[in-house]
Formats: sequence, C-alpha cells, structure tokens
Amino acid sequence: MLQVKQPVSENFTRKGLKTDPTLFEKVEALAQDFATRAAAHDKDGSFPFENFTALHQAGLLSLTIPQDLGGEDLGLTSICQVIEGIARGDASTALVLNMHYLQHAKASRQRCWHPDVYRKVCAESIADISLINAARVEPELGTPARGGLPATIAEKTSDGWRLTGHKQYTTGSPILRYFVVWARTTENEPQVGNFLVPRDLPGLRIVETWDHMGMRATGSHDLILENVLIPHEYALDIRPVLAASPPDPMTAVWNSLTLSALYLGVATAARDWLVEYLGDRTPTNLGTPLANLPRFQTAVGEIEALLYANRKLIYGLAQEVDAGEDEPNVGLQAQAIKYLSTTNSIRAVEIGLELIGNPGLTRKHPLERHYRDVLCSRIHTPQNDVICKSLGKAALKIK
Repeated sequence: MLQVKQPVSENFTRKGLKTDPTLFEKVEALAQDFATRAAAHDKDGSFPFENFTALHQAGLLSLTIPQDLGGEDLGLTSICQVIEGIARGDASTALVLNMHYLQHAKASRQRCWHPDVYRKVCAESIADISLINAARVEPELGTPARGGLPATIAEKTSDGWRLTGHKQYTTGSPILRYFVVWARTTENEPQVGNFLVPRDLPGLRIVETWDHMGMRATGSHDLILENVLIPHEYALDIRPVLAASPPDPMTAVWNSLTLSALYLGVATAARDWLVEYLGDRTPTNLGTPLANLPRFQTAVGEIEALLYANRKLIYGLAQEVDAGEDEPNVGLQAQAIKYLSTTNSIRAVEIGLELIGNPGLTRKHPLERHYRDVLCSRIHTPQNDVICKSLGKAALKIK
C-alpha cells in the first residue's frame, strides 16, 4: 500500500526543535486501543471519557500549547499526523481532540487573551484533563460562517459579563472545561467577540441533543447559558461590529488541513479493514480470496490513488507552512485541499462499499461506521460551496 509518511526525525515544531520520537508510537498504540471501543460508543452515542484519560496520561493534550507555558508547540505537520493517527482508531475522539488543539493553536498565535487567564488555562490543560472548544452555532442563526450576528448576548456589569444564549453542536461538551462563546454585547453600539466561559458556573447547562448519523460519540450537544457571570478579563477579543478583525489566514489553514487529515484517517481505517476482509474472504464458488480477483485489485488501486493524493496535498502544504514559506492566498489553498481531500476520502470509502455490497453495510463490520463518519467532513466550515465560490471569485478576480 502506498504510504506518504514523513520519518519521525523529520518532524519539527515551529521553533525548529525535533518532535519527541516516541510521539507517533504513542499515537499508534492509543489508536489501536480506541478502536476496540469505537463501535460500542458509536452504537449508543456515549462519550469516550476513557480515551481522554489515556490521551492525558500520554501527554497528548498539550501539543499546541506554547513552550514558554509548558507545552510542546508542535507544528502543523505533526498535529495533522497525530489527528490522522487517532482518527484511524476513533474519529469522534480525534474530532474533539482536534478542536482542543485548534483553540490553543489560535490563542498561541494571536495572544489576545488576558495573560493571567491564558496561563491558567494552559496550566490546567497540562496538569489535568482540561479541554476547550468554541461554541458558535445557534438555532436561529445557523453557522456563523455565513454571516449574521449572534443572538447570544453579553451584558457588562460591575461584577463582570453576564452571558445568556443557546448554542448548538458544541463538540466535546460532556468533557469540556472551557467554552469559547461567540456573543454580542448589549451596548447601544454592540460589539461582537469571544468570551471564555468555565464549565462549573451557575446558569450553564448541557442539553443532550446530539443524535447524529455520524461522529456519534463526539457529544456535540446544546449549550444553554442563563445569566452566566464571568470575570471582566474573560472577554477574549471583543470589537465593534464594524471594526471586526479580518480573518486570520492561519486559522483557516490549521482548520482546513487538520480536518482533512482527520477524515484521511477515517478513510485509511476503512481501507485497512477492506484489505483484510478481501484477503480473508474466500467464497466457495471461487476457491480463492477475493483479493486475487482483478476487479477487486483495480478497485483497491483506485482507493490507494485517492489516499495518496490526499497525503501529498495535506502534508505538502503543512510542511510549507511549518517552514515559514510565505505563500500568497495560503488560506484559500488550504480550503481547496479540504474540498479535494474530503471528497477523495468519501469516495474512497464509497468504493469499498460498492465493492463488497451487503457486508459493507452490516453493523458488525466497521465500514458502515467509517462511511457515516467520513460523510461528516462535508459539514465542517468552510463548506464546499463556499470554498468553490471563493476559488471561482479569485480566478475571476472578483472581490
């Protein structure tokens, strides 16, 4: 099988220090362990708390925290490899972990938090199972990537900020210690921004609404805030609506490439199962394993080509970013890779389903779960129509 993996010795952090050579050995061992429970968590929609205990014990929750605050500060290439590896074992665990990584990576780049608050959150993420993720989507608004102001409000008082609102699809909600909540202020000229909300405050509750076809163990439930009071310094980055900061291209790059790597991991897990199945399955009318038939070899070859292309795309740009190469429109390039690679990953799993028929859709086999999970790649921001429109406008030189 074609593999495009960088030798461990060639993985670097952004500061040029070599990655712990045991990191990817830990990732592989954890993925194998997570895979033994993935089907059970998928079946009943339960959250894999034990996986995050294992990730913490292995030191994998601090990989995007700055080195000066005790973290590893790993580069994009290494993080993509970690997420891809974990996704081979359990895609839901990989998604929650990835969101945690992205929040810390963004905070590390922008450093717009109050320094004491940032140090506290980083220290907790190193010392304990302390995860963080954004809470942005709302029932009425939908995805904020398509415009509009949040209905969630933040009222400034003498004691701090009081937040009230309703968020959906809060990935990892059963385990998160902090929520980065997108809200608008109640001033005459409202401001918009993010507010850090600790889990244990009065007025915060989780409503268990997540019952999806795929990524069922992510615990992406609803977050309800009812007059939740946070300190003034927990306002992370608020600005007047008309003075909002421009999008950070590196946020788009990290988001697009790590998600692409995650679903590459799902498709690779599906390929691995398919290869084993074809080698073991010997119909009595054939007297030889299915793997020996040219039609099956050709189909597996198509899958290999799709996965090979994904790795070249994802890791090619990730390595350029880590090397500090100043590529124009790098955010749009990363989004194009997300579009191409997730389309390839979906198609790779579909080929396996088409190839073996009913066994592929049988619940006792993991292929149908991998298919349900890989389809979720279309949902993440930016979605395919937005990416293609942006690419088209760029080609047509339309602003």
